[in-house]
Amino acid sequence: MAQERSRRVFLSTSAALSAAALSSTALTGAPAGADELGDRGPGGSPSPQRPDAELRAILREIDEHRIEATVRRLAAFGTRHTLSSQTDPVRGIGAARDWIFAEMTKSAERSGGRMKVELQSYVQPPAPPRIPVATTITNVVATLRGSTTPERVHVVSGHYDSRCSDPLDATKDAPGADDDASGVAVSMELARVFATRRPAATLVFVAVAGEEQGLFGARHLATLYKTAGTDVRAMFTNDIVGSSRADDGTRDPRTIRLFAEGVPTSETPAQADIRRAVGGENDSPSRQLARFVRSVAENDATGMAVRVIYRRDRYLRGGDHIPFLEQGYPAARFTEPHEDYAHQHQDVRVENGKQFGDLPEFCDFPFIARVARVNAATLWSLATAPGAPEDVRIRTNQLTNDTNLVWRRGTDPDLAGYEVVWRETTEAEWTHVIGVGHKTEAKVDLSKDNLFFGVRAVGKNGRRGPVAFPTPLS
Repeated sequence: MAQERSRRVFLSTSAALSAAALSSTALTGAPAGADELGDRGPGGSPSPQRPDAELRAILREIDEHRIEATVRRLAAFGTRHTLSSQTDPVRGIGAARDWIFAEMTKSAERSGGRMKVELQSYVQPPAPPRIPVATTITNVVATLRGSTTPERVHVVSGHYDSRCSDPLDATKDAPGADDDASGVAVSMELARVFATRRPAATLVFVAVAGEEQGLFGARHLATLYKTAGTDVRAMFTNDIVGSSRADDGTRDPRTIRLFAEGVPTSETPAQADIRRAVGGENDSPSRQLARFVRSVAENDATGMAVRVIYRRDRYLRGGDHIPFLEQGYPAARFTEPHEDYAHQHQDVRVENGKQFGDLPEFCDFPFIARVARVNAATLWSLATAPGAPEDVRIRTNQLTNDTNLVWRRGTDPDLAGYEVVWRETTEAEWTHVIGVGHKTEAKVDLSKDNLFFGVRAVGKNGRRGPVAFPTPLS
């Protein structure tokens, strides 16, 4: 009887599902509406989304040799310090900027006009200590417009500026191979591969500047999006994704870390009051995004495991996803499994027989290619699935042991329906799922006191979007 109760779901009519559907759910775990929405894992458990033939073809196109060539070319500019020369044709951040723009433009030429590349510049006023004088900061932005839902935007970036030991030294060599030519190489390679594809939603591939001096380029980009009312559904920065080798010599070539915040950076006092009253410290939009990444990017086609870290960034550190979090956008950071600080923020030198400096020879190019595949699987899955449902709420006007979820119907033309997911409050991942068809209200005969719930949309192609976590509705 307890098992039957735990699986029973009512639709928005408040009428019980058919006896046959209840029987199927209780005995096999197949959710109601499974014939319409596709198969689930055994016992009603959410299953990872397997890459289809099109995604596998995309992942096969990612070329580690091109990635290596990009990293080596960026390192060859000598320094890419934000305060270095912007006019020297062979050395400095200006030369790197122009080369990235030219390469992105070549990729855009393959898109049939759907990808546009721009140099997004502004003058940053002095911001001591790391911007002592007014400085032009330029992002290189390649935007691939979506075919059916272009208003939904997904961003991937790396930062092309670099630094040596002294954060204000703009003349000494700072090759910046791992930090962060590796992340720029991921963004540029994805722009090349996706240029010939037609995702439903918009994808943006960015190389930002000013990261080492204070996240200035990313903050400018995020602010522009917010001012324009852009619906950024996901942002990923790839920062220090170039090596699988730790400082003690051990290697972990099949794992990438993904840093995802819990309590939102942009949380207001009113939102904090609600969070404290209902829980949800582990259910921010960025945490839902991290769960989504694992569901679509841990598979044989990427060859990688995604280790989600429940922090905004590394201990007391930061990256280009933070300005997006400040604007209320879901964002997370990819970083290699273990950092080697001898090859990060160091002058190029040999000391006591040990080579220091962020040089290409310390990068693992097959590893960067696999990181690019994790990003590609994530972006393509986001851009070809419906977006997370909006205005998801739990009715609280009556004290009951049920959970009554409501949400707003999406406008995605390929929308096939919705699923309700839930888990114990002590679980990290969603453990149960049931389909509710095209309804926008579902009554679950389980207590909201004891479990966390969410709702996700399903496309006609069977792809699931990220989960939306509900807030109270009186």
